[in-house]
Parts: sequence; C-alpha cells; structure tokens
Amino acid sequence: MRELTKRLAAFLLFAALGGWALFYQPTQRPTFAQQPTGSIATVTGTPSGLIVRVNLDQNFEVINVYAGPSSYIYPSVGVILMGQEIPAFGISEDGQWLQIYYPGVPSSTAWVYGPYVSVIQDGPLPTILNPHTPTPASTPTIEPTLAAALIAPMTATRLPTYTPPPALIVPTFLPPASTRGAPAGLFILLLGFVGGVGTLISFLRGR
Repeated sequence: MRELTKRLAAFLLFAALGGWALFYQPTQRPTFAQQPTGSIATVTGTPSGLIVRVNLDQNFEVINVYAGPSSYIYPSVGVILMGQEIPAFGISEDGQWLQIYYPGVPSSTAWVYGPYVSVIQDGPLPTILNPHTPTPASTPTIEPTLAAALIAPMTATRLPTYTPPPALIVPTFLPPASTRGAPAGLFILLLGFVGGVGTLISFLRGR
C-alpha cells in the first residue's frame, strides 16, 4: 500500500511539473539601448533670394571662389562647377564680385567674380562691405645671440699699401755737332782720284 501511494504521489508531481512547463510563458523585460551622446547635425534649407548660374561658355570646367572680393588679397576657399546654380547674398562695393552660399567654409559664404556667372532668379542684392583681409603669416626671427653663434667670425685682413713707382726718366738726344772745314766725303773722293791717277801711270809705264 505504501509503495502504491509513493508511486501515485510521484506521478502527480511529474504531471504537475509537465503541465506547468507546457503552459509557462516567460515575461519579456523591456531592454534599453544605449543612446548616442553629442549633438546631431540638423539639415537646413538653402537660402532663398537671388540665384546665379556659372556660365557654360567658360574655357574651364571649374571656377575658383575666394574668401573675399579679390583674387590677389584673399585666398581661394574652393571651386564651383560649370552650370552650377548657387544662391547669392549680395554684391561687393566695386560691383565686380558676388557673395554666394558656399557650405563648408566659415560663415558658409564665398565670393565669385561677377562676369563668370549669370542671374537666373532675381532677388534682393544688397551691397556687402569687404571682409577683413587675412592676417599675414608671421616672419620667423632668429635670436641675435644664436645667429652670432652660427655665423663664423671673419678676421679682417689689412689691404696692401700702394707704393708709387719711381719717376720715369725719358732720355733726350742732342743734335749732332756741326763739323767745320772740308767734309769727310771730299777727302775720300780726293784719295780715290789720286789712286786712279797712280794706277793709270803704272799702266802706261808698263807698256
């Protein structure tokens, strides 16, 4: 009898556990994902107003844009493509440059030369003052003591003194002294004549 009771109790226990496992549904707990930190960039629309287009008849495919209304004073900040349409904010003081919308640079503005673009949508075009010129790059200087240490000292050499040459003596020739009396040529002729006469006399006597 005891053995039958134990088997019946075990059967009931296993049946209860099987029924609980069959109908048990675990509860799902909500999970919380980690939220990203930091600022999220917001997308804003492009400014409205005057719209310009880069002329298609240019000899090059891109046009440089500058930080100010001059290609000599202000640096280039980017390029725009041929046929590109860009919002414009205003015109320079000399009326030659247009300030356009150019994202990615400080204040999202740049300047393009007016003859390179054409107006395709009219709008307000105020005159904008020229921005400040960029600060020139600092010129590095060398400490005087360091420069003196790097430069080899040069010993001054004394230049040779100039000694004037002795005075140049130019010899002078005196004219020949005039001889008085018969010239020497006359004596020569006379001696020749005497010799000729003597020769003639000797020849005649020999015959």
